[in-house]
Order: sequence, then structure tokens, then C-alpha cells
Amino acid sequence: MNKVFSALLLVTALAAIEGTIVSTAIPSITADLLGVDLISWIYSAYLLASAIAAIIFGKLADLFGRKRMIIIGILIFLVGSMLCGLAQSMEQLIIFRAIQGIGAGSILPLTLTMVGELFPTEKARAKGQGYLSMVWGVSGVIGPLFGGFIVDNISWHYIFFINVPFGLAAIYLIAKHYQEAIVAVKRKIDYLGAVLFTIGMIALLYAIIDNSKTQMWLSTQSLSLYAVAIVFLAIFIVVELRAEEPIIPLSLFKNGRLMAVNGLTLSGMSVVIGVTVYIPIFAQSVLDKNATQAGLMLTPLSVLWTVNAIVAGNLIGRLTNKRIIQIGAILLVGGTLLLAGLSSTSGEARVYIGSSIVGLGMGLIMPMLMISIQKVADPKQLGTSIGLNSFMNTFSQALGAALFGMLFNIATSADMASLGKGEIQLNGEFAKAGFSAQEVQFLKDTIANGVGYVYIAALVFAVMAFVLAFFIATKTKQQA
Repeated sequence: MNKVFSALLLVTALAAIEGTIVSTAIPSITADLLGVDLISWIYSAYLLASAIAAIIFGKLADLFGRKRMIIIGILIFLVGSMLCGLAQSMEQLIIFRAIQGIGAGSILPLTLTMVGELFPTEKARAKGQGYLSMVWGVSGVIGPLFGGFIVDNISWHYIFFINVPFGLAAIYLIAKHYQEAIVAVKRKIDYLGAVLFTIGMIALLYAIIDNSKTQMWLSTQSLSLYAVAIVFLAIFIVVELRAEEPIIPLSLFKNGRLMAVNGLTLSGMSVVIGVTVYIPIFAQSVLDKNATQAGLMLTPLSVLWTVNAIVAGNLIGRLTNKRIIQIGAILLVGGTLLLAGLSSTSGEARVYIGSSIVGLGMGLIMPMLMISIQKVADPKQLGTSIGLNSFMNTFSQALGAALFGMLFNIATSADMASLGKGEIQLNGEFAKAGFSAQEVQFLKDTIANGVGYVYIAALVFAVMAFVLAFFIATKTKQQA
């Protein structure tokens, strides 16, 4: 079991690091491949593909077994990684990042499901989930640093090639040591449902991600994407109601306890994306930090998330998972409340304390959500249930980024335009761009005001998480 768990930690680390390691390589990638206008899609393609793959692979694992599907997922991830390292144009890199994202999307729900099966007791499962959360937290810190080292000393290509030996090692350990009993029955795959869901969600996610940058929510392209999403998802629902083995059993949405967990995931991760995107903007534009210093201001979030994820496992038996989640939600509200009060006169201490409290809250919440899913989900649909939760995790990032971006632009665009200086960068460089001292202070006030609106919205999400925490189940489905 220890060897299998080590393999799961290893492959989780690969998927987690790959989400952040690219950030430090972007300047080198664009210098080599050109296509600066396509930079955002290096991230977005990965996000889109991983969101869709999470829910589909969760269902396939229920049909064909965790072992087979996670090995396939890791192989797809490794093939995508090697192709990314060999990319000769930005367009190729974006396509290969999507392939990589499909593999990464399979890894998260399947590792969470397998950890739930590896450990016999709730306390042991909580500790296992805590270690997975620790891997994500640590990866968020070391990913950019490790990527910078590779880019500076070797080449950006190797940030992708480095995955291969570790991924192959994980496959070997899982193939040799993971024992799984699969009942041999005839399976009927819902291909039509998978295709309809994929097209509908790609259209919806593409619209959300693209408009979070352009804010052209009612453009002809956006309206067309909404129409495609509505039509295909409506047909998808009809197909799923008739399918023998639906890719997403609609009965999941009748499970109120499961929906409470998914709602809490959506609320909590929306807060996190607000913190990770807008703290660096506030740090550079208002506090006059450079990019490295701004990035380091996010370190307490990752570190304390990691610490409390381990603490959460040790609290099992002393407190119910529901109570632990409620404590985490209270911390989440407290942290966002501090951040919602940011202004141009706020010091960096308030930022550090606010993000630290958010990290402490999420560290208690996230491992316990996996335990809660295992309590309320049908064992035959466990992979699908965790896949749906993983989808909500990724979807919340796209939704949160879009909503916060819209609020920030509404709060700042008119004031920035009033200066008549064209597009103003949010990295603090305006202080060196010929603005007067009064104009610099005006911009700092404006940006701080916009960030404040973002965190007021984040506070609403945190309060939603607190309310939903009271609907978390304390008994298993069989006991209820």
C-alpha cells in the first residue's frame, strides 16, 4: 500500500507542478515560439481539457476500474508533456497542452478515489487526503522556482521532459502493487453523452475564460457560444435520462448532501482564485513590490494550507468532519473579510494575515470534502462523484476569474481611461512611465478600490461556503 500511495503522491505532484511551472517559462517560450497574443491559451487549454477530463475519467473508472484508467491517464499526460517539449510553434504548444490537460484531469479524481479505497478508516483516509493537499500546496510554491531554475540553466523544453521518468515510475508502482477487484460484467459506454457534454462545456468554459479577459460578454461570438452550450447541454440531459450507463448519472444532482459538498468546493475555490490573481496585482501596483516579491506574498497561503491539511487528518476522531469544515469556513470568512477592507493605505501585513487565514481555512476544508463525498456517494458511483467534484474545482477557477475580472474592470476602467494615457499595466510600471505623483496616487487608489470590490465578492463566496458547511453529512449513506 505504501508503494501505491507513494506513486499517487508522485503523479499528483507532477500534475500540480505542471499547472504552475509554466509561469516562469512564458518569457522564454514566447521569445522562442513567438505568438505573445496566445499566451493566455497556454493556461486556458490546460484548464479546459482537465475540467472535462475529470468528470469523464471519473465515470470510466467506475466502469473499467481505477487501475486501468489512471495508467491510461498518466500515459496521456506523459505523451502530452513530451509533445509540449517538442513544440515548434505556439499553436502546437496550445494543442499539446490540451492533451496534457486531459491526462492531468484524469489524475486528480482518480488519485482522490484510490486514496479513499487504500485506507480502511476515516482517520487514515483524512490523513491520506491531507498528504495529497500538502503535495498541491508545496507544488504551488516550488513549481515556479523549479521552472525558473530549469529555464535559466537548461531550456524551457525540459520543464515538460522532466515529467517522463517520474511518470513512468508511478505507472510501474501502480501496475505492480495496486490490487483491484473488478466484477466482470458487460459495459455499455455512453459515447453520445460524453461527446455532447464535452462540446457543451467547452463552449461554455471557452466563453467564460475568453470573456474574463475581453469583458465582451454580449458580443456575437459570445452569444453564439452560449447558444451552443445551451443546445448541447439540453440534448445531453435528454440523452442521459435514457442512457443505460450515463456518463453523468443525473441522480447525483438529487443527492442534496453531495450537492452541498460541490457547492462548498465551488465557493471555496472561487475565493482561492481571487486571492492568487489579485494579491500580486495589489502588491505590484499599490505596494510597489516587484514580481518576485509579489509572488512570495502568496507563499503563506500555500504553506498554511499544507499545514492545516495535515492537522485536519489528526482532528478526525476528536471532531466530526462537519465541524472541521465549519471551522475552516469561519477562517475563510475571516480571511476574506480582512482582504475586503484593503485600500491604498493598507500595509503588506494585512495582505499576509488575510491570505494566511484563507490558507488555514482551505487546509481544513478540502481534505474533509473528499471524506464527505465518500460518506454520501453510492460506492458504485464514487469515481463519478469525485470526478464531478473535481470538475467543480476547475470550473470554479474559470467562473471566479471571470466574475472577479468583470468586477475589477467595472470598478477601474472608467477612472483609468479618464487619465487619457491609454492602456495602463497592472504591474506598477506606471510609476516610472511619466505620470505625476498625483496621477500615480490616483491610480493606486483606483486599483486598490477595484481589488477591494473583488474581495467583497470573495467574501460573499466565503459566506456561502459557511452556510453550506451546515449541510455536510456526518453519517454515511448506509447509516442515514
